[in-house]
Amino acid sequence: MDHSTSDSQLNSGEVDYEVESNEVPEPLSVVDDELVPKVGMTFTTLEDAGKFYRNYAKAAGFSTRVRCTNRKENEIKNQLITCSREGKWKSKISPTEKTNPTAGLNCPARIYIHTLKDVGAWIISKVVLDHSHPCCLSKAEMLKQHRKLSMSIRRTIENNEEAGIRPSKTYQSFVAAAGGHRELNFIEKDVKNYISREHIMKKIPSKLNGYKGHADIEQEMSQVVWNSHSKDSFDRNWNDFLLNFGLANNKWLSDLYEDRHIWVPIYLDHHFWAGMRSTQRSESMHSFFNKYITRNSSLIQFVKQYDNCLGSREQAERESDAADFHTVIPCATKSPIEAQFQDVYTHAKFREVQAQFRGKANCITRLKNSALGYSVYEVGEQVSSSIFNKFVVTYDSVAAEVKCECLLFESRGILCRHALSVLSFEQASQVSPRYILERWSKKVKRRHTHIKSSHDEPLMEPRSKRFDQLVFRSQNICEFASESEELTAILHRAYDNVMAEMEALKAKRKGTSSLSHEDANLESVNELQSPPRIRTRGRPKNRLGSKLEKQIANGTKKKKTKVLSEVKVMFFKFVAIEFIFLVNRLANV
Repeated sequence: MDHSTSDSQLNSGEVDYEVESNEVPEPLSVVDDELVPKVGMTFTTLEDAGKFYRNYAKAAGFSTRVRCTNRKENEIKNQLITCSREGKWKSKISPTEKTNPTAGLNCPARIYIHTLKDVGAWIISKVVLDHSHPCCLSKAEMLKQHRKLSMSIRRTIENNEEAGIRPSKTYQSFVAAAGGHRELNFIEKDVKNYISREHIMKKIPSKLNGYKGHADIEQEMSQVVWNSHSKDSFDRNWNDFLLNFGLANNKWLSDLYEDRHIWVPIYLDHHFWAGMRSTQRSESMHSFFNKYITRNSSLIQFVKQYDNCLGSREQAERESDAADFHTVIPCATKSPIEAQFQDVYTHAKFREVQAQFRGKANCITRLKNSALGYSVYEVGEQVSSSIFNKFVVTYDSVAAEVKCECLLFESRGILCRHALSVLSFEQASQVSPRYILERWSKKVKRRHTHIKSSHDEPLMEPRSKRFDQLVFRSQNICEFASESEELTAILHRAYDNVMAEMEALKAKRKGTSSLSHEDANLESVNELQSPPRIRTRGRPKNRLGSKLEKQIANGTKKKKTKVLSEVKVMFFKFVAIEFIFLVNRLANV
């Protein structure tokens, strides 16, 4: 499908050959010089040039997107690839109603690529290395462009879905196999999105089977979904697809288009799917642990699932931190105080602050008295068409201190709309640092993440570790070889040769090995046979006993089971309370 084409054409004769860079940003200093794009670099295909810039972006800590493509007679002449934070996206929804995270910061970083006539190659003709924002290598791996589901992962997801295994369990199995969340190059949201798209794509034959040429319809729809590189190009390609096949009145396709923001890849690329935690009761510590343990869990299961709890919480924090770093929630008002909170607070907490700024529109502020910089205000808040609630707010201009009798800041750490209304009345341009709590800052240092746990260094038998490493490397080879019969045949021959070589080496070692103390190793020990077991005489298994003895034994067994179950529940509660106490203590340090 076509890339998005801009109105501004990138003719090769009009492109200057130069590098725009006033100063080299700090993140670029750690990037290998071979990965940095330079003017004059040539590539065989346009895809190779785009892949080179994506690899550089991953190493430098940002992501890219195709800004515009210039075509002439259906042939691409030149292309502009920019940082994904280029431009300034403006929502059609009023910011006073809702604000969605946006990545646009007018970033100038980009490269221009155009074709060389009569050569068939592609050359980089212009490079801009500077960014208008900081880049972070550790958080770049969480960006959508750098997350990928391999063919092996996709096949496993499909098989587990057929078997009725929940997506969350499927993702946890990947985490366990890889040895931790950090070892995966995708997140749980990617698994769920892939399942959603697969459900839709599998319904195409049944939904469109009555149309003539439904196979062509299915193929064209797949091209539109997967190969549209911008929202505008998807809308344009989707409309062309409906018109070409006469499907404009198909209700199923119309409903899919209405829900495109939750299943079309290009709509998901521009939103970072971070597992943000709310402060609602449903996200309490009890509900968090209930996802992993029950009252019937054994002590061994509890220890293992406790590590999974910690790993899951750490991963959620990493995703939230990446979202705070790579996106910005626009301000709902023109207040400089709101911009002050926007710059410091995390997305989740800033949304709570924004709710107070929006509520300020329902407040009417009236000065009651003022003396020596100390003022007393009465703020009336309209809660319905005929009901006003009144609050007394005091403001000390010397100490830059504001206090409302609703005590929202004292109880929740957020300035209320009544206090914000008074600050606006006083034309204050910023608030005192005492009202910006460090615990909700984007740059807060979480000390509890330095506590080592068993999920940081998974225990693994050496053979199992080697097996997982081999499987991981073979996945990429198998995915590449599956593209054609010829490549598959080459891989089969290679497998046969390698297998014969390994069997010969194993047979040679087995013939020359001895069981001396010096030469014995783990593999030879595993091959030793255990001595034959001799059956000893003793009491028969089914000894006849009196009915009374059996009743006493059963009663004692039930009593012990009940006591153990109660002890187990008390133990779980004790550990959970200790965990909550530890987290709160570390958070307040």
